[in-house]
Amino acid sequence: MNKESETKPEFIIVGSGPGGATVAKELTLRKKKVLILEWGDNNPLSGSFRYGAKTLLFPGKSLPTGGSTVYYYATCFPVPLEMLKRHGIDLTREAEEIRNELPVAPLKDEMIGPMSKRIMESAQDLGYNWRKLDKFMYQDRWNPDFPFGHFGDPYGVKWNARMYINQALAQGGVLIERAKVTKVIFEGNSAVGVEYRKKGKIVKAFAPTIIISAGGIGSPAILRASGIKGAGYNFFFDPLIGVRGTVKDLEVPLSEIPMSCGIHLEDEGYMMTDMSHPFATSAALAAVAFRPDKIFSRAKTLQIMIKAKDELGGRITDSEGVRKILDKKEKQKLHRGYERAKKILKNAGAKGIFKTGYLASHPGGSAKVGDIVDSNLKTEYDNLYVCDCSVIPEAWGLPPTNTIIGLGKRLSRHLLGEKKD
Repeated sequence: MNKESETKPEFIIVGSGPGGATVAKELTLRKKKVLILEWGDNNPLSGSFRYGAKTLLFPGKSLPTGGSTVYYYATCFPVPLEMLKRHGIDLTREAEEIRNELPVAPLKDEMIGPMSKRIMESAQDLGYNWRKLDKFMYQDRWNPDFPFGHFGDPYGVKWNARMYINQALAQGGVLIERAKVTKVIFEGNSAVGVEYRKKGKIVKAFAPTIIISAGGIGSPAILRASGIKGAGYNFFFDPLIGVRGTVKDLEVPLSEIPMSCGIHLEDEGYMMTDMSHPFATSAALAAVAFRPDKIFSRAKTLQIMIKAKDELGGRITDSEGVRKILDKKEKQKLHRGYERAKKILKNAGAKGIFKTGYLASHPGGSAKVGDIVDSNLKTEYDNLYVCDCSVIPEAWGLPPTNTIIGLGKRLSRHLLGEKKD
């Protein structure tokens, strides 16, 4: 069902990433009437560079249905249970549910690409506990001839949040795509609806309960425009670099799965994994690093990604811009990782090693538990909730998809009046 229903929804969910999609799926499975408003499109995933570039060049602006999970590397890191318990949130039950419900497992040996294998063998040779990482992947659907879905996976090997949205639609949920929500509508202290823009027109939609799941950048912008002025400050945005070198005796196929293996050096505040890119991304990173000699070396490149645990700071602007300075501590973490990665790549036989410029991922903590929302993800207004990376109260330096799904499951139980274990 892809057009607005005449029946008034019981819940409006803004955004279709892992948080919003999980809540939509859980509520519709219990026969609740759900309206999902998504800024991006719901076009079929072709996996083409053109489709990916259209949205990835504008992060936080117009990701398609499924949000960032359409483009992520499908790596499933553990939920930070103890950290969340300190803030009154226990996701033990939800974390177990996710492992039983979704295809979470390390890759089978034949899915480990030559880059990942070479890097892992080198790291282990140097004494690192480098190992396979859990992935959200339907491994029985994998074919070595399929290119990895950097720009969307038309083969359905990677799990993504769009799959939950499709389940919600099959249960009677309604999705309105290309609908840019601008603010929440209130009556007194209660949220009663949202205002959104579609095809140049302003439209209003009403429901007894509103869930904002527009991501670490989009959600605080909506909340601030709705009068919650404290949203969008002191957030995390995990910084990262790539460390790259080339080898002569190896060909990295297009099917190479990024982040297949790695290590989390928690005490030092960073993680390291293998990282492959499609040609366009690989060439761009080499060019920006002023290494024109490496622009056409993708198939011979070994790369290790260093991702550091961020410190809280900065702000999201009203127009969804990001204002944050990479401070000395984060740079030091990345430098330590760079030195380690260099040794691993040299041991793997790589030459011409260099590092990319600074990048960042996973904006979160911009509507934190204990600040903007309580432990049930409720704002200061009745019937208004937030469920995405923005509510996570502390940075921990790892991809958050698993945790956000868990938060979505927990919020759904709260909205349905189910008791927490």
